[in-house]
Amino acid sequence: MFRVLKSIYIHKRFYVLLTIIALCFFVSYWWPFLYGFCWIALTVLGVAVSLDIFMLYSRKNAVKANRTLSDKFSLGDLNPVNIRITNNYGLKIYTEIIDELPIQFQERNFLNKVFIDSSDVYLFDYVIRPIERGTYHFGNLNVYVSTQLKLVKRRFLFENNKKVMVYPSIMQMQKYDFLAMHNDLSEFGLKKIRRIGHTQEFEQIKEYVQGDDFRTVNWKATAKHRQLMVNQFQDEKSQPIYSIIDAGRVMKMPFEGLKLLDYAINASLAFSNVALKKHDKVGLILFAKKIEQFLPARSGLSFLNRILETLYNVDTEFTDSDFSLLYTRLKRHVTQRSLLLLFTNFEHPSALKRQLPYLQAIAKKHMLVVIFFENTELEKLISRPTGNLQNIYHKTIAEKFANDKVLMLKELEKFGIQAILTKPQELTINTINKYLEIKARGLL
Repeated sequence: MFRVLKSIYIHKRFYVLLTIIALCFFVSYWWPFLYGFCWIALTVLGVAVSLDIFMLYSRKNAVKANRTLSDKFSLGDLNPVNIRITNNYGLKIYTEIIDELPIQFQERNFLNKVFIDSSDVYLFDYVIRPIERGTYHFGNLNVYVSTQLKLVKRRFLFENNKKVMVYPSIMQMQKYDFLAMHNDLSEFGLKKIRRIGHTQEFEQIKEYVQGDDFRTVNWKATAKHRQLMVNQFQDEKSQPIYSIIDAGRVMKMPFEGLKLLDYAINASLAFSNVALKKHDKVGLILFAKKIEQFLPARSGLSFLNRILETLYNVDTEFTDSDFSLLYTRLKRHVTQRSLLLLFTNFEHPSALKRQLPYLQAIAKKHMLVVIFFENTELEKLISRPTGNLQNIYHKTIAEKFANDKVLMLKELEKFGIQAILTKPQELTINTINKYLEIKARGLL
């Protein structure tokens, strides 16, 4: 009985009708003939409420509902959640569906209202975009059911405490995995890079077909088979490639809800997947005041799960990162020439100047690519109309900071260090493009 009472909720319409009847009783003080009608109306309301309760509780499992979602969500992506409501009543019902979202979203206005016909199924879905990695707890799926009388509501509870893990963007990884192997890449932002020369890894001798490079003709094999034969080369495989992520305070800056660190993590995961598909070895280094994680370069797609689990719990620190410690670790433990993709950020030339000696020392032995970020918020200030003196000051300062970024890019290139200056939203595509360019040009 207590459970039944706990699931009963009074509808707004009931209070409206009760208020009208109360006013009728009040007015009947001056017009006594209304008194009898008021009692009749109150009795009818009581009977209607009793009938409404009877219809709502006439069946035990009158409504069934379930929430379908993945066990893993992708950070920064739109993740779908599907809801299915089944009406087992023998009548049309009005439902109010409230899903208790994880506390990280701070969403208190989730509500979906819909009529569902007898023995019908209602399907709907919504998307959520998590901006923090970690564990997300979904609460109850609440379904409030009313008959067409709309006097009383019955609450049904489903899917209590569903746990979902939010990982670095798996969706983005799968998307660029496909695009990297696609024949027409330009429409997606991936560039086709003209291959210069040949790699050193010979694959096979094959018959000449139209379009093959004449410089690859194997004349001995041609004389032997009495037809044109060419040497076929393939990309050098098992080259060590490291994603190095700065987890210091400079990576705490947020853009569109995600920290720079999260953009770097998503990009490194997608890039690592592409590199592994191309049979290279992939490693990972996370550093701040100390080396947080070090995964030596390995090949094989199974290693991607290890990278994913490592990136899951990474967070930024409030300290400055120690580039001298990074240089020391690379010198001791990465002895083979490797491609190093360093995700960091510099907001002022003086910050780059402090770290430049270490970057130069690293670049002497390895192919170093420094990846840092444009401040896209400055674009809003630069494009804002200068209607007054204050806006002119703001625009001038914003243009100076934006120009400093370009100067830092040129400073790195002056010392022979490859660099990428990118918007946070374009980080993944630009990183993969740089990797494909280096592979195509045989720079490693």
